[in-house]
Amino acid sequence: MRTALTILLVFVPGVLSGCVSGEKAEPVKGKELLTVNFEQGRTLQYRFVSKRDITVDMDPAKKFSRGGKGALDKFTESMELVVAYTPIEVNPHGLTTIKATCKSVRVTRSKSSGGRDAVEYLAGKTFTFTVWPNGKIEDYSQLDELLKQIGEKAFRANTDRGRIKVPDMICDVTATQWFLWDSLSSIEIGKALEGLAVGDSWKSQLLVQGPMVMRQARDVTYTLKEIRNTGNERLAVIGGTYTAARSVPRSWPIPYSGRFQMSGTFGFLSGYRLLSLEGQGEELFNIDAGRTEQYNQQYQTQIQASILMGIGSKPLITIKQNITMKLIK
Repeated sequence: MRTALTILLVFVPGVLSGCVSGEKAEPVKGKELLTVNFEQGRTLQYRFVSKRDITVDMDPAKKFSRGGKGALDKFTESMELVVAYTPIEVNPHGLTTIKATCKSVRVTRSKSSGGRDAVEYLAGKTFTFTVWPNGKIEDYSQLDELLKQIGEKAFRANTDRGRIKVPDMICDVTATQWFLWDSLSSIEIGKALEGLAVGDSWKSQLLVQGPMVMRQARDVTYTLKEIRNTGNERLAVIGGTYTAARSVPRSWPIPYSGRFQMSGTFGFLSGYRLLSLEGQGEELFNIDAGRTEQYNQQYQTQIQASILMGIGSKPLITIKQNITMKLIK
């Protein structure tokens, strides 16, 4: 069974490729093949921006506050990441090796975190990964190792009071780099082979970002909303709707290890429980060039927490998250 599955997975990318070799597979009439096109040595550079507004209501039931007014803590944080992707070994019928170079990283916060954000150490770093023509990444190992390296940078050097983790935006790097081309690679094999028609939908899972250490996923339903013809190119408009997922894939990376305590507000909280998640997004995929032009994802979460000191209040955390990616021409 395992051998048969391996043969099928190797066969499918070969059928879907074609864009590089000029032997493009023909979709069923009225449908479009969505495949990623890699050109040897041709670099594509993208800007990723992740921003969130966080509100922490320490006493939503107003049990312990004076005059019925709870203590609201509001703050924002954002990350801008520019990454250049260069195919260094192209196989139109199999795995292509891509070198990713982190050109720049910048993190801003409305509250000082007391130092440099761990993700800013990514500037100038490189990693390689392999990917099938349908956008499915096969080998994440170098990215995984890099995330663990910067994860070590998120801890204070002084360990007299134990390991203390300061705020970082590593989960936002994961959300942008681990899920490249997710909208394409998550298409079922049968649909991918025959092509997609406007109105077709399929499902996947994406990461939930946040300022606390919490592994959560969001279910996404993608829909091919329209094929937009600009005259020079055809753009597939792919919509997405997000809801809370019941489980998180174990294969997703964990940048930290061992026991530690968070600094700041989230050092007093634990037992996070996702109450709700809803949102939507849109992606523009260039069918003729075989590349993503841009995407925008927006969603809001409400999370209940517990206070470590045993106080009966159940703090309510509201996060408004926005994440974008855009090709730098």
